[in-house]
Amino acid sequence: MNQQAIKIEGMSCASCVGRVERVLAAVPGVDKVSVNLATEMARVESAQVLDFALLAQAIDKAGYQASQPEPAFAAPATAATTSAADPSRPAALVAPRGGLAVLLAALFSLPLVTPMLLELAGIHWMLDGRLQWLLATPVQFWLGARFYRAGWLAARARSGNMDLLVAIGTSAAYGLSVFQLVAAGPMPHLYFEASAVVITLVLLGKWLETRAKRQTAEAIRALQTLRPEAARVRRGGQDVDVAINQVGVGDIIVIRPGERIAADGEITEGASHVDEALITGESLPVARHVGERVTGGAINGEGLLLVRVSAVGAESTLARIIRLVEDAQAAKAPVQHLVDRVSAVFVPVLLVLALLTFGGWWLFGGDAQQAIINAVAVLVIACPCALGLATPAAIMAGTGVAARHGILIKDAEALELAHRITTVAFDKTGTLTEGKPSLTDMAAAPGVDEARLLQLAAAVQRGSEHALARAVVQAAGAGAAPHASDVAALPGRGVAATVDGVRLVLGSTRLMQEQGISLQALAARAEVLERAGYTISWLADADTRQLLGLLAFGDRIKPQARAAIEALHALGIDTVLLTGDNQGSADAVGQQLGVRRIVANMLPADKALAIAALKRDGATIAMVGDGINDAPALAAADVGIAMSSGTDVAMHAAGITLMRGDPALVAAAISISRRSYNKIRQNLFWAFIYNLIGIPLAVCGLLNPMVAGGAMALSSVSVISNALLLRRWKPEQTT
Repeated sequence: MNQQAIKIEGMSCASCVGRVERVLAAVPGVDKVSVNLATEMARVESAQVLDFALLAQAIDKAGYQASQPEPAFAAPATAATTSAADPSRPAALVAPRGGLAVLLAALFSLPLVTPMLLELAGIHWMLDGRLQWLLATPVQFWLGARFYRAGWLAARARSGNMDLLVAIGTSAAYGLSVFQLVAAGPMPHLYFEASAVVITLVLLGKWLETRAKRQTAEAIRALQTLRPEAARVRRGGQDVDVAINQVGVGDIIVIRPGERIAADGEITEGASHVDEALITGESLPVARHVGERVTGGAINGEGLLLVRVSAVGAESTLARIIRLVEDAQAAKAPVQHLVDRVSAVFVPVLLVLALLTFGGWWLFGGDAQQAIINAVAVLVIACPCALGLATPAAIMAGTGVAARHGILIKDAEALELAHRITTVAFDKTGTLTEGKPSLTDMAAAPGVDEARLLQLAAAVQRGSEHALARAVVQAAGAGAAPHASDVAALPGRGVAATVDGVRLVLGSTRLMQEQGISLQALAARAEVLERAGYTISWLADADTRQLLGLLAFGDRIKPQARAAIEALHALGIDTVLLTGDNQGSADAVGQQLGVRRIVANMLPADKALAIAALKRDGATIAMVGDGINDAPALAAADVGIAMSSGTDVAMHAAGITLMRGDPALVAAAISISRRSYNKIRQNLFWAFIYNLIGIPLAVCGLLNPMVAGGAMALSSVSVISNALLLRRWKPEQTT
């Protein structure tokens, strides 16, 4: 499935979102569309790559401007490319944007509203009607031109949006005032202040909204600033400074103390401490030595490092993190689909309600002027800006603050689902334990030499990346070992290989049982080791079904693991340990950590089935793992949580990735999900309550259009400000 991102300008409310989604969905080949008002981005999915011009044309016909977003590490746009001015029009006629537009509108509107303010102090003074017209006209047709343009495009597309409502409402008040000024006597009742102040307040609200939205995207901008512009590359024995886009995979880069690491890679020389706070959320620098990986964007500490580059540009860890955060912020939470359905009919219903308000007051009250003013108040108060921002603003703030603390949430659905989690299932090795087991004991079967046992085991495991395999190879040392051929991994059970013409199998008790190999000779020894918490692997001759010996591995429990389990229990969440390890080792780890349910001897498919069984019991499940064998369970869970220290397969199958191998981040991920979902509910409440209270007041003639405009602007700002409170969130300290 191909994905295309489109930057869209001109959207003002939830109705705009619905219209853009409809026109894009109608483009041949488009399978799925998601439009986000807060990020002003559209995501289009299709089976084949679609021509961007075709998508842009559809958006243009709907009345909006489409452009291709800049890549994560693009150079900043120049002033010439970012200007909002249209070169086809005279510069003097182009209305200013942002704060300048608000300032000018306020300066024009202040004299119009001053008589009302003086009236409160008992001072009766009225500005000449012609002067009122002179002040209100530039606000209406120059500074307010954006509402006419966008409103006309919406009407032409047989739709409605906030701009159309503002244009109709303020035009009605302005037109009535002009009519009164021309047709009435020397002291006509004018409403120029209502039209001018409404436009001023709406401009103010949009300006504040834009500033606040910029803060919700702060996390991505902080990540983008981490990438250095240049790197020091060692070529031909010389250190040469080059632009970062000239660095390639395999180059050796030199990182001096205090410098930012230019690219992902592996240390080939030197040792240092590396500050990865903005990438993984780790508060303290971590030690890095030869053979260990470092991430581009991290800050080198006290040592000189030589690093062999493993990934650059769009394939770097930093670029992938930015893409994940952007994708999550652009996606829609399931609750947003309900909002979209409401927004689709909101503006048309509101226009009908405004007409009924006008007709009712005119017919039953006999006052056409009051009827128009009340209808204007209805149009202005109910603009659905806040409704469209309620969910995406909270998602942007929540995913952004989570990323700062090392929690990458891949999509909005994972963020929303995580707040409902009732049970967390953990893999053991690499998740609750360090994942760096060592060979602590071994026992050869009668007639087998222990040294030969270790040699054969090392030969079978030599090419494997499994943690137990590395421990065997490390214990065997770098000496000569027999050659293994026909090596075959047996997922969740072990490995098979041919060594010196003999077919060997190395793996779990379950594998031995499948092969019909008796373990009686070493069963007592194995039982003692398992009770002590060691993981047992068996080596046997598959041809003769003869047991050759056992290997025992010890793996330290992560220091934060017990506190992580306790934090989940404090949140009212049950815990389960699902592991392919033996029952004794699983019990030893699970009981030490306080895990409530322990299930051992599981194949990867068994873990997925166990997750499915828990879901059938009514639980909402999160699965936490780091290996290839965890991928089926991660995909089967309601929310998959992967450790970034594990495999890429696990991370692709998960909805949430923890950027450091700290199980305490599981509770933190659930906590930020709960906070974000609460913000979504609060925002939707505020978005609806403004309308539920304001519309009846406006219909009943109890709401001045200026107050309505202020309330409408305040609703959008309050929704985004409420979402921005999420930036204060920090994970609970569990150590």
